[in-house]
Parts: sequence; C-alpha cells; structure tokens
Amino acid sequence: MLLYEAQSLWDASPGWLDTASYGLPPRPAWEALQEALAEWRCGQGTWEHWSLSTEAARASFARLVRANPTTVAIGSATSELIGLIAASLANHARVLVPEVEFTSNLFPWLVQAQRGVEIRTVPTARLAESIDGRTTLVAFSAVQSATGEVADFDAITDAARHHGALTVVDATQACGWLPLDASRFDAVVCGAYKWLMAPRGSAFATISGRLAEIVQPLNAGWYAGEDVHDSYYGPPLRLATSARRFDVSPAWFSWVGTAPALALLEDIGIQQIHDHNVGLANRFCAGLGLPTTDSAIVSCSIERAAERLGRAGIRATTRAGRLRASFHLYNTAADVDAALDALGALRR
Repeated sequence: MLLYEAQSLWDASPGWLDTASYGLPPRPAWEALQEALAEWRCGQGTWEHWSLSTEAARASFARLVRANPTTVAIGSATSELIGLIAASLANHARVLVPEVEFTSNLFPWLVQAQRGVEIRTVPTARLAESIDGRTTLVAFSAVQSATGEVADFDAITDAARHHGALTVVDATQACGWLPLDASRFDAVVCGAYKWLMAPRGSAFATISGRLAEIVQPLNAGWYAGEDVHDSYYGPPLRLATSARRFDVSPAWFSWVGTAPALALLEDIGIQQIHDHNVGLANRFCAGLGLPTTDSAIVSCSIERAAERLGRAGIRATTRAGRLRASFHLYNTAADVDAALDALGALRR
C-alpha cells in the first residue's frame, strides 16, 4: 500500500506532532475497538474472540522486527517486560546503561542493586567503548526519547558480542518507523502505544535463546500455559515451551486495537514510513536552519516554542527543557510548514 493512500485511514487533526508521546489510531483499529467495547457493554462478545487479536498482533510484530513469533512475549508495559529480565539476572551481575535513558529502561535495573547487581551509567556516545569483559548486559534505547538520537547499533552489538554481553533494547520510540532486525539483540522490548499506534496496554518483547535460558517466568499465569484452555486450574506447572511462557494475561481491548494497527503498518511497510517520517523531520530541521538527522524526532531549543505552537493549534511537547517534535505517517508537509510558520521560521 502506498503511504499517501493509507493516510486517508486516519482522522488526525492538523498539527499533531507528538507521536513520541502517543500515536493516533488508524480507523480500522479504532472501529475494531469500538465494536469490541459495544459487545462487552451488552454481553454479546466472547473473550476467546477478543483474545485472537493478541496472537494476530504477536505474529505481525514478529514480522515487523524480523523475529520468529515463538520468540515474542507479550505484556502491558515496557518496564514490566524489562523488569522480568532484570529480576532474572544473577546476583552481582554488571549492567551498563546510558546516563540519559528513559526510566522504563533504567529503574528496572536500578531496583536490583539491593541484591548486588551493579548498574554503571556512561554517556551514550561512550556506550560501545565502555563494554568490557565484566559487563553482563548492556541496555539502551534504539531511539532516545528526549533527543531522538538513533543508537549506533553496529558498534554496540559488535562490542557486546566480543565480550559476551547480553543486549536489551528499548525500541518503544523506534518500532513503527525505524527498520529493526531483532535477531541482532537478546531482547527488543516495545510499548505499542506510540509509533505502533495501539491503545495503551499492549507491549512486546523478543527473547533470544540465550536470554530465555536465564529469564524466569515470574508473572506466569494461565495465559503462559502451553495450552491456555488447559491451564485454568491446578498443578502441575505446564508452561509454553516458546516465549509465550513469559506472557501476562492480555488486556483484551488493548489488543483488539493493536492487531489492526500493526497489520496496516505491515501493508504500508516500515521502510516507506521511515523515509516519509525522516523526510518530514528534516524539512522541519531545514526550516529552522538545523542540520538534518536520521530520526523522526527533532529536539531543539527555541524560546517559548510550546507556547507559540499551542497558539497555532499545533501539539508538540517539551522534554529536557527542549522542544520535541515527532513526525509519523499521518503527518504531511503542511503540518511541518504550519509549525515553522508558528515558530516564525523561514523555510528553505
């Protein structure tokens, strides 16, 4: 599907430049969610039907990040899935993270310090060179939430592989616009409510074979069973042999809205979305006289930026004291130009 054809499937108001906070649902996802809510309200739907969306979304996500569906676990939030990995590390493990990192990929590691896990923070630019033989695991964001900086995947994975360190990537600000190959990492964790444009309450994690050997299914319940319909009551423990053993019971309606959104992303193609998003971001940069980047997120320091944009009906946000504008497939050049006009910038 061509991107310009797909844009008719959104009801976005002009000037939404804040997908890095939350994404807007395509109409098929919105309508599927409304139908399920109506069924729930009147007692006409079945959870088994709603639950099918979870498996459809799992399969779509696996294709989007080039993973085998058997390696994909589902949850409700990024910190929940990262916390599961963190809690499974051996006492006195050594974790390396960037010193500026969104706390969903920081606090789960820091709380393990009480049992001897050592957390070391370094500047993002020094992450790869700081990996050494003592590093158990390196955790980082594929795209930094505040600045939009895209991680140097090659340098980090090469260094981690050389020293035998595990790699855990928070891809919440990347999945949906940045092409990713999950097989390069031990875990790729993603909250789906941003660039995947799902309702809040659905999240994914790919788990490598090496990592699966140490992660404990601490949140296991009936949905983590090999056969969920045979896992309602009583022992013995009978968990799935795939990464489904790390699942938590899905919040049905979140997944009803997630599956159609991911299916549409597949139809459009991540590379096409990437080129569109980065193109709009660089149009914005050029209009502000800033260097172009390789990101769909632009961070810049402009006096009273949020106030000036807000007066023009344009929604962006402020992070770390700087304007953060983010561009996704439902945005157009008109959105960019309206933002530049509101900021008093001269387009080039």
